[in-house]
Amino acid sequence: MTVMEGASFGARTRVGADVGGTKIAVGLVAEDGTLLASAVRPTPAARGPVAVLDAIAEAVRELPGHERARGLGVGTGGVVNRDDGTVVSANDLLPGWAGTRLGEELEARLGMPVAADNDANVFALAEQVHGAGAGCTTALYVSVGTGIGGGVVTGGRLLRGEHWTAGEFGHIAVPEAAGRPCNCGRTGHLEAIASGPAIAARFAERTGAAHPVDLRHVAALAEGAGEAGEAGEAGEAGEAGEAGEAGEAGEGAGPDGGGQGGGGQGAAQAAVAREVLAQGAGALGRALAGLVNTLDPERVVIGGGVASIGAPFWRPLTDAFATELLPGPSLLRPVPAALGPRAAVVGAAALLCEEPAGATGPGRAAHPRTPFSTKDAP
Repeated sequence: MTVMEGASFGARTRVGADVGGTKIAVGLVAEDGTLLASAVRPTPAARGPVAVLDAIAEAVRELPGHERARGLGVGTGGVVNRDDGTVVSANDLLPGWAGTRLGEELEARLGMPVAADNDANVFALAEQVHGAGAGCTTALYVSVGTGIGGGVVTGGRLLRGEHWTAGEFGHIAVPEAAGRPCNCGRTGHLEAIASGPAIAARFAERTGAAHPVDLRHVAALAEGAGEAGEAGEAGEAGEAGEAGEAGEAGEGAGPDGGGQGGGGQGAAQAAVAREVLAQGAGALGRALAGLVNTLDPERVVIGGGVASIGAPFWRPLTDAFATELLPGPSLLRPVPAALGPRAAVVGAAALLCEEPAGATGPGRAAHPRTPFSTKDAP
C-alpha cells in the first residue's frame, strides 16, 4: 500500500483498477488525476473469474477512503462492452474471463457504481484527460508493449466502435510481418513485428540466443553502436498494447532518451539490434502515418514499455512516420505519453467522468463522451 503524504480522501475521488494476467493494481484518484493511494496484489488467474473478481474487490477495500469514492473504473485486457461492463472476448492470460460481467459483479461486491473498458482505451483516456493529449478534440493514442493497442479520440469522444474493437492498431496487416504469428491467432499483423516480445524474439532468432532476450539489452546494443547516427540509417535500411503490462524497459524515456552502450558486445549483434528495432519501429511509424492520413488528428501520443526505451525506437519510428505523411499533416510528429505507469489506474478512474453523448440509434445505448482536462477545457 502506498499513500500520498497529506492526501485528503474526500467524496470527489474515484477508484481505478488495472486488471492484468499477473497483477491487479488499484488506486484512489483525485479529480485532477493525482494518485492519492495505491495497492497491488497478484492476480489469481488460475483460480478463475470469481477469484479474480474477489481479489479486485479486496484490493479496493484496502484503499483508505474508498467507501466515499464516486465509483470504480476498471481497465482489463480483452474486448469489453463499455455500456454494460461485460468482457466480450479475452486471451488466455485470464482463463474464462470472456463473458464476465465486471460491472454487475463488482457493483454487487462493493456497492458502488462500476464502469469497465479495454486497458488500451483506458490508457488513451488517461492521456486525453490528464496527459499528453489534454485539450485535444482529435488524437491517436498508442501503447506499445507486450501487445499494441490504443484509442482514437474524434470530436472529443473516445471511439469504441460497433463491436468495441476500435483502436486495435496491433492487428493492422503490414508487409514486414508477413508469415509471422500474431497473438490473435492470425499472421502478418503489426503486433507480430513491433511489440516488445516480437522485437526481442527476432533478435534472438537472428543471433541464435539460447535464452529469452530482454528488450533493454537489445536497445542498449543498438544505442551503444549507434552514436554516430547508424541507428537512423538502420531506420531506412529496415524493410518498411494487453497494452498496459508492457513495462519491459520502465517508463519515461522519450524520442531523445536511450539506453547505455552495450560495451563489449560484438559489432554483428549491435547491427542486428539496430535492424530489428528499426524494422519494428518503422512498421509502426508507417502504419500510424496511414492512420493520420485517414483521420487527420491534432496529436499522436505513444506510450508503453517499448516506447520508453528511447532513441533506438523513436528515431526509426519518427523517420518512417514523417516519410509517409500527406502534405496537410506533414509537420505532425508523435510525442511520448506523459503519465507512465500511472496511466492504467488514472485512466480507469476517468471512465467515471465520461458523460453520455446521446443515443447512437433506435434502442441503442449511448456511448459516453470523453471529458476534456479541466485545465484545458474551452
